[in-house]
Amino acid sequence: MNHGSRLKRDFFTRDVLEVAPDLPGKYLCVSGKDEIPGKYMITEVEAYRGEEDEACHVSKGRTGRNEIMYHKGGLIYVYFIYGMYWMFNIVTARAGIPQAVLIRGIEGFGGPGKLTRQLKIDGSYYGEDICGSNRIWLEDHGTKVEIAQGKRIGIDYASSYWRDIEWRYYVL
Repeated sequence: MNHGSRLKRDFFTRDVLEVAPDLPGKYLCVSGKDEIPGKYMITEVEAYRGEEDEACHVSKGRTGRNEIMYHKGGLIYVYFIYGMYWMFNIVTARAGIPQAVLIRGIEGFGGPGKLTRQLKIDGSYYGEDICGSNRIWLEDHGTKVEIAQGKRIGIDYASSYWRDIEWRYYVL
């Protein structure tokens, strides 16, 4: 596969509602065996937008778990759920504006827990800078994909407004 251009900080420091729909079709790259990167097209993401968003981890305020979301865009936010899955998010916006995009699917692996298991993404990635990391980064290969929008998944705890908002973006 050709080398794409690595996504830089300015891509991630935009509002999550600009970043999220731009991610499907980009490539998640992870250093692999013998430092040869695996490259996987992102197929599905969800946007989480600040303290007002009841589905967002910062809706109840700043904690040790979500602290990284208050930092600059381009940092990695991972957290563990159900005692078995890591969820992989990328912080967006400027420092002080807590937003993040959950990577829900990549080519060949649907479901955020399955993709982190496959790519061996765990808690050691928390706070890592995706813009400068040698083990994980995003590339633009110029791939054009048709994107659809839908409701976010697995947020039954949020009120109907936040459950029904269409902040999930996926490749058709």
